[in-house]
Amino acid sequence: MSRPRRPAMHQGLATRILIGQTIVLLAGALTVGLVAAVVGPRIFHDHLLQTGHPADSPEVVHIELAYRDASLISLGWGLLISVVAAAAVTWVLARLLRRPLNELTHAARELARGHYAARVAIAGSGTELDTLAAAFNVMADRLQGVEDTRRRLLSDLAHELRTPIATLAAYHEGLTDGVIDLGPEARAVLAEQTARLARLADDIEEVSRAEEGRLLLDRRPVRAAELLAAAADALREPYATKGVHLQLETSRALEAVVEVDPTRIGQVLTNLLSNALRHTPAGGTVSLAARRDGPEVVLTVRDDGEGIPTAQLPHVFERFYRGDSARDRDRSGSGIGLTISKALVDAHSGSITATSDGPGRGATFSVSLPAATRTHRGEDHTPTA
Repeated sequence: MSRPRRPAMHQGLATRILIGQTIVLLAGALTVGLVAAVVGPRIFHDHLLQTGHPADSPEVVHIELAYRDASLISLGWGLLISVVAAAAVTWVLARLLRRPLNELTHAARELARGHYAARVAIAGSGTELDTLAAAFNVMADRLQGVEDTRRRLLSDLAHELRTPIATLAAYHEGLTDGVIDLGPEARAVLAEQTARLARLADDIEEVSRAEEGRLLLDRRPVRAAELLAAAADALREPYATKGVHLQLETSRALEAVVEVDPTRIGQVLTNLLSNALRHTPAGGTVSLAARRDGPEVVLTVRDDGEGIPTAQLPHVFERFYRGDSARDRDRSGSGIGLTISKALVDAHSGSITATSDGPGRGATFSVSLPAATRTHRGEDHTPTA
């Protein structure tokens, strides 16, 4: 098997700039020389004749030779000075460009080695290089964020798996040693932990399918009122049990129509309502509403519960993210429900956002979906709020 060829060594930036300028200068000098050799002597000869000199006089021949020699000397010195000037300009430009480009190359190599803290200083080397440096730093910030998320995901996933696995292992050991009887209580615990593992696996698979575009959607025109009412009805009992008031605000936008998979969007709204219920104390209120925003219909879930710190808002839709790692795990949930919601909304060409005025001031989750212009019967449904 032949070895792969190594790429040829490329010339440096300074060399390439100098070669390019030299080619331009030579082309210009050649053009000027040809024009001067063909057009200049004829014009000069005509002017000599107009002054009264005979065409075949020695003076005319001598003057024309002098003109030719002077032209060649002038062109030669001009070309030489231009090449020297081009070399000087090339050296200065290359020196100015080499430092930021070397810094960018070094930072790129550091990123390739997994050092995501590498950044490039924006040193005023020109608009183009400054823009490139800024874009590189943005890319590095995002890669560092992805790496941080990956590490947190692995840590949280291990924690999620540890509890049910430890419980199952303990019960298995107890059953083997005869310390625990396989009675109704033990069966219930085993079933609960097994279901927890299965639910976690299903949730991860669902997120992956949605993010990879493998999710099948049964889209059809649905009124916003139907989506909100169905989600509210599904959770009225747990809301009543905890003592949290669930209300559906009325507006003309409830009659707006979106073309979605009602089961999937219902899943999104249920996730948002469950999340709001976990973080709203007894006596609090969670409101469902709809409004029009240009070509989109916005469904909102607003609560007056714990709220979200500003620093945590950009991360609430990340897998297994929890704003407070000290929270009770059962209370805070697995941290994947909001990730599933975002993936499902994205699959509908929509968007989902979270806003909050801070801890203790509640939170609002908004789902924006493209409004359907016509139903399957061809009727126009574009009411305004």
